Amino acid sequence: MTRVFARLGRTVAHHPRSTVVVWLVLTVLGYVLAVQGLHGENLFDRVATGSPGVPGTESTRGQEILAAERTTGPSVNLVLSGLDPADPELGPALEPVRAELSAIEGVASVIDPLVLPGGVENPASAPLLARDGEGFLVVVELAPDLSDDAQGAALDAVEQRLLEVPGELAAVAPDVDGVVGAEHLIVDEITQQVEDDLRTGEVVALPIALLIMVVVFGGFLAAAMPMAGALASIAGGLGALLALTYVMDVDASVVNVVTVLGLGLSIDYGLLIVSRFREELHRSVGTDDGAGSRRRRGDGAVVAAVERTMATAGRTVVFSAVTVAVSIAGLLVFRPDILRAVGAGGVAVVLVAVATAVTLVPALLTMTGRRLAKPGLLARVPGLRRASDVRHDEGAFSHLAGRVQRHPWWVMLGCVALLALLAAPALRMELRISGLELLPAGTTQRAYVADLEENYPAASSPAVTVLTAASLPEATAWAEEIAQLPGVVGVDPPTPVGAYVVLGVRADTDDPGGPVAADVVREVRGLDVPFERWVVGQAASQIDFTDALLARAPIALGIVGVATLLLLFLMTGSVVIPVKALITNALSIVASLGVLVWVFQDGHLEGLLGFTSTGGIETYVLALVIAFAFGLAMDYEVFLLSRVKELHDEGLPTDEAVRLGLQRSGRIITSAAAIIIVVFAGFVVGDLVVIKQVGFALAFAVLIDATVVRLFLVPATMTILDRANWWAPGPLRRLYRRFAILH
Repeated sequence: MTRVFARLGRTVAHHPRSTVVVWLVLTVLGYVLAVQGLHGENLFDRVATGSPGVPGTESTRGQEILAAERTTGPSVNLVLSGLDPADPELGPALEPVRAELSAIEGVASVIDPLVLPGGVENPASAPLLARDGEGFLVVVELAPDLSDDAQGAALDAVEQRLLEVPGELAAVAPDVDGVVGAEHLIVDEITQQVEDDLRTGEVVALPIALLIMVVVFGGFLAAAMPMAGALASIAGGLGALLALTYVMDVDASVVNVVTVLGLGLSIDYGLLIVSRFREELHRSVGTDDGAGSRRRRGDGAVVAAVERTMATAGRTVVFSAVTVAVSIAGLLVFRPDILRAVGAGGVAVVLVAVATAVTLVPALLTMTGRRLAKPGLLARVPGLRRASDVRHDEGAFSHLAGRVQRHPWWVMLGCVALLALLAAPALRMELRISGLELLPAGTTQRAYVADLEENYPAASSPAVTVLTAASLPEATAWAEEIAQLPGVVGVDPPTPVGAYVVLGVRADTDDPGGPVAADVVREVRGLDVPFERWVVGQAASQIDFTDALLARAPIALGIVGVATLLLLFLMTGSVVIPVKALITNALSIVASLGVLVWVFQDGHLEGLLGFTSTGGIETYVLALVIAFAFGLAMDYEVFLLSRVKELHDEGLPTDEAVRLGLQRSGRIITSAAAIIIVVFAGFVVGDLVVIKQVGFALAFAVLIDATVVRLFLVPATMTILDRANWWAPGPLRRLYRRFAILH
């Protein structure tokens, strides 16, 4: 295994320019494809937005039937407010508007209360009149049989014409205001928010990450290496996601989640490679501040340093990437499309990140050569030189390890107590699948939906919708039974839809995904009826999604757990260390979930983080945080264990190997953690609540893992176990000697 990575390092070192050119082409190609796309469709044109569903479940099947049986086309609504619908001047002012809207190709009907016989006095106009008496709805419906292009053109034309109406009515209603809303506009707004949050996250995270690396390495030159790999990884990840959209549905939020993972991992791996290269270069040539610091063609010291770096740090990076990929690949076991898309996209971006780390970064190091052996300009600043120096085995981390090793039991018990305290709120976690409430409160479409719910209850969707294969009389009789259920305040009149009948169930709540709506769904599903029925809506989708998640969770956890145990065994030759790693990583993940509940479910930091609590944690966020946090925890576990194992194999006792291993890897682990925390925190700055939840949970998980677990709990437990750390049964020891990955 060592020879394979050494050979790779030697190959890259002999062809650095060709390697850089290949990556430059791939990076440009990835960005161009993501932004321009194929056939005029870029990445954001192809992603989907909506409530995550699970193929084959009752709620998803019901939605599919409703979509197939729909006999009407999409509609665009104008909500007018600040006027009196009974004003006699409004009718004439709207006549040219109706005529122009009706003339748009593809428009089937234009309805408002003033066009009905008798106007606002007509009982049929009531659903279109605002409850507060100061506004009304204009509803424009398209024909159902339009092609995609014709429908898109018609929707755009209708939207533009409706946006002009409030200004035209200002002459007769000076205080008039209007909001245009539609299903496709909600999708567009969420997709645009994803793009904005992605851009915001990168603008915030990249400069701060670069600054941290400059401090770590003592100069810009060394810091630029991981950043170059990160930029290439982002491009590769976006290109991979575009490819995935052609084989599966990819939710818009997946773009942010996968991009931030690739950015963080590529910087992590680049840090390890650059740091080890400088260490190996110092051993070979020392510090040369003169002309000799420039790389000469055929410089054997530089090539040897790259080769040795790849034989050690390179294999660690690849092994770490495999463990991260395995944990993320566990998401492919689940049925929900959004989790499968994140799993596939996550694995793809991990592969891109590790590829840049073991090819592009070593190529750049080769071209830079001996210049990295001398201290950078910032390293001459008091305090920073020692922080960026890779040549000393004594320092802050070795001293910290020594203190932990003097009181290992107290440290271990204190860490466990702290993690348990942080994890406590996770016991009352409420899982949700939110819709438009994920958007910030000030967005246009969220304001539109809020206005509909407040002033036009008949035009707003009921909390629970029931699709039945019953006759109209049967459905009418059943509606009376549903109306008597706890939590139900009314049932809309049964409506025929093709061969089916639809019942709108109004729950006694303003929260379509809350406990009351969920109880109504369970009550309706529990009724025994002689015909097929499908209960749909936000609460129904939420229940089906959670059930699907729980059904496959044991399989996913089992696969990831077994694979992790096997990989760590092949790395360490121990059965104790892998089990301990699973336990400590699980503790840190549950602690991060507890803090996530305290912040986002309980809403304790709403003002500081700029969000409004939805009353729970997004269901798929739970799966993403567990998979990603476990992968990142294993990332740092491998960074530390690879050094400890290396020193232990050289003959050092366990205590000394842990102390020196932490000194040599602690700077990289804490620096990488600081950078990835900044990267995740950059996405907390965005406005989409689901991205905030993912970013916050992962940032806190990395913080806990890189400090409490990696600096205190792991050294304490390894000190307590001592030689037992490396125990394995005789047959497994023989298996390790034959198939060991690192040594």
